[in-house]
Amino acid sequence: MNPTSAEFFERARKVIPGGVNSPVRAFNSVGGTPVYMTRGHGTRIFSTDGREYIDFCASWGPLILGHARPEVIEAISAAAAEGTTFGTNTPREVEFAELLHRLVPSLEMVRLVNSGTEAVMTAIRLARGFTRRRKIIKFEGCYHGHADYLLVSAGSGLLTGGITTSAGVSQTVAEEVFVVPYNNLGAVKEVVRRHNKDLAAIIIEPVAGNMGLVQPQPGFLQGLQKVARNNGILLILDEVITGFRLGPTTYSMMEKLQPDLTCLGKIIGGGMPIGGLGGRAEIMNHLAPMGAVYQAGTLSGNPVAVAAGLATIKLLEKENPYPGLARLGKKLSDGLNAMAKKRTLALHCPHLGGIFTPFFCSGPVHDLTTAKTANTKAFAAFFHGMLQRGFYLPPAQFEVGFISAAHTENDIDRFLAAADETLASESAKGNL
Repeated sequence: MNPTSAEFFERARKVIPGGVNSPVRAFNSVGGTPVYMTRGHGTRIFSTDGREYIDFCASWGPLILGHARPEVIEAISAAAAEGTTFGTNTPREVEFAELLHRLVPSLEMVRLVNSGTEAVMTAIRLARGFTRRRKIIKFEGCYHGHADYLLVSAGSGLLTGGITTSAGVSQTVAEEVFVVPYNNLGAVKEVVRRHNKDLAAIIIEPVAGNMGLVQPQPGFLQGLQKVARNNGILLILDEVITGFRLGPTTYSMMEKLQPDLTCLGKIIGGGMPIGGLGGRAEIMNHLAPMGAVYQAGTLSGNPVAVAAGLATIKLLEKENPYPGLARLGKKLSDGLNAMAKKRTLALHCPHLGGIFTPFFCSGPVHDLTTAKTANTKAFAAFFHGMLQRGFYLPPAQFEVGFISAAHTENDIDRFLAAADETLASESAKGNL
């Protein structure tokens, strides 16, 4: 008999900090014991406890085709059989960069790395090296990985540098980061007015996915682009979540934006660890060995990860699952919002394509301040109610759920039936 999730977690806490290799997996936001998964197929994941779940977390986004898609597994297996790494150039990485450039023409040149965090870290360094300026603007509620420059929140005033959100991050680093509210173009303009000669970059998730799903208001991103361009500031779009999520390209291409640099991850690795950075050749050529901005990685362009990414993106381009994802996303969102209205619950579920967040507040949510009005205890009750009924959601209120191309109408119907039961049960208990 397999050890239970609780037994694995007890063992893990003795040898892994907090028992997890990524903090959100600890269930600190929702309480309880994290679930240990042993395998996945399509939309289903299976735990060591013998439970089966319909998965709406999708490994936090990479698995847009579902778990263990046969063509992707075959590509991984074939590449691994040839050798897992060489520490040399490989043909696939050239093909991959050419494919990314074809589907995202703003990526005139591409550098592959090993994670989204690494892509963003490199983008910030490159922006500072290219512009010879020091400071950046980021937005409240946007997460760009755990590099020092990005673990910063708003300071005491708009025009002062930020404050660190992690021990070990130098306050000197934080003072070079201005943090402004998402969707507030006026705040950006004010910082630029006062500090434009020092600003190297503006970095943003074009669709925020780390304070829950928060979409840009009309004209906001276009306004950022104009401000950046008029002041010699680089615009960096962090599309680690949105890249290839809403169409077979980036969100910026779909919205006809022209970022200077774009960061990618998640989907472009097909479930394997990867990150990517691309943009204008004039800027990218400042990376070593062409330029003075240093970046390197032993496993960058790993042949197994690249094979998985190639297979995934080619399938997305061929099959175009995006209209179906949007249809299912709307069905799920509309269903939850109708339940909330019927029960007069403070629950608002926006969606964009196959991305969604059940915010336990009245909504709409347009920045971190409004996101924080959500009742996290109510979300925790909803999460555990859905878990008990066989549905795995991201275990945190301020994350996004994902629908994959493997999900069916029946999966959404079952989700909504379970949600109706959960909302009724938890309301009766006074938890919502």
